[in-house]
Amino acid sequence: MTDALTDVRTRVPAGVPAPPREQDGTRTPAARKPAAAPPATGPVSRSGIQRRRRRLGPGRSVPFGRLLGPALVIALWWVASAAGYLDPRILSGPGTVVSTAVELIADGRLQGNVLVSLQRAGLGLLLGVASGVLLAVIAGLSRTGEYLVDGPLQIKRAIPSLAMLPLLILWLGIGEQMKITVIALGVAVIVYINTYASLTSIDSRHVELAEVLELGRWQFLRKVVLPGSLPGFFVGLRLGVTSSWLGLIVVEQVNATSGIGYMMFQAQQYAQSDVIIVGLVAYGTFGFASDALVRAIERRALSWRRTLAG
Repeated sequence: MTDALTDVRTRVPAGVPAPPREQDGTRTPAARKPAAAPPATGPVSRSGIQRRRRRLGPGRSVPFGRLLGPALVIALWWVASAAGYLDPRILSGPGTVVSTAVELIADGRLQGNVLVSLQRAGLGLLLGVASGVLLAVIAGLSRTGEYLVDGPLQIKRAIPSLAMLPLLILWLGIGEQMKITVIALGVAVIVYINTYASLTSIDSRHVELAEVLELGRWQFLRKVVLPGSLPGFFVGLRLGVTSSWLGLIVVEQVNATSGIGYMMFQAQQYAQSDVIIVGLVAYGTFGFASDALVRAIERRALSWRRTLAG
């Protein structure tokens, strides 16, 4: 009887294949349908990923690649001058400018004026950067400081420093103090705006974490504020360096007796375009070199960042 019931329960309907049996006669569990394999895409190498990234990014940087643009401008200037497209009375050729620069260096005029200009730009830049950073820290880390400092500096930002030149002459005279003050004012506002924006954009969760860890004021400034504000500070510093040279060009033509701007102003009186271009080249060279120096310091100080700049 038991054998009959077992035979009925295990009876397989007609047309349905019976499950496979093991060698001892027992049935094996029903075989599951294997899952569909993912489509074969082939191994992706690291070099292939890097190639795809290079298509989206700006590409690998080349040493001294930034000199390509200025070199192209000089080449076009040289070709246009040699072909006779430029009137030497209006714009001297590169050869004439080089020979004039050699003469100015030989009699010492260029070196003396360059040193005076560097001193003015350096002092103005130093005072402007220090003032801008100090005001940004006061406004960025204190609500009271923000209410007292940010409003006047935003108003000053809308007023060009050169527009204040008549008032500064009235207050400070026409000596070196006025010239350095004009440069420092322009630099301070630019450094303040960028540093303040960088400070106020620090994630508030970092501040909360510092409070949870019970960091002191100095530790908070060193570990949270300083790394968070450095990117904006360096942007402001680069713009401030450029602003110092722009202000220098103007103030050196206001009752100055030395400097690159004074040399260019005197050359204008005698229609010496070659001397004027020597002064412009000096301004451009120092501006380009100072910007490159700030870039190098920025890469070293922010080496932990991975950006498109490389």
